[in-house]
Amino acid sequence: MKTSKAHSALGKYGEDLAARRLTEAGMTILRRNWRAGRTGEIDIVAQDGDALVVCEVKTRRAGAFEHPMAGVTPVKAQRLRDLAERWLQQHGGAPPGGVRIDVVGVVLPDRGAPVVEHVRGVA
Repeated sequence: MKTSKAHSALGKYGEDLAARRLTEAGMTILRRNWRAGRTGEIDIVAQDGDALVVCEVKTRRAGAFEHPMAGVTPVKAQRLRDLAERWLQQHGGAPPGGVRIDVVGVVLPDRGAPVVEHVRGVA
């Protein structure tokens, strides 16, 4: 799937905002844009206490057809679980606190501050 430079910039900006939100919530960012071959990519891998957090970031402009959180379909959630498993295989297994999948939705209004919403444990 080809993405335009504007679309890529929008996604990167949303990921930057999400990483800041997670850090402000006390998490440690371990990796951004971690790729598992052709399987896919984890936007943000973070540590929250003794738990590993796999975070999907969805960014939309205000007035877009759907809310960013709607972009995490059951198929996408399963892919995130599979990617989390791949991460664990390559990084020494599950931490004591287990693994959690979070979503950060970012809505960028035409004017004013972005709206950043963090939902824990979606899948």
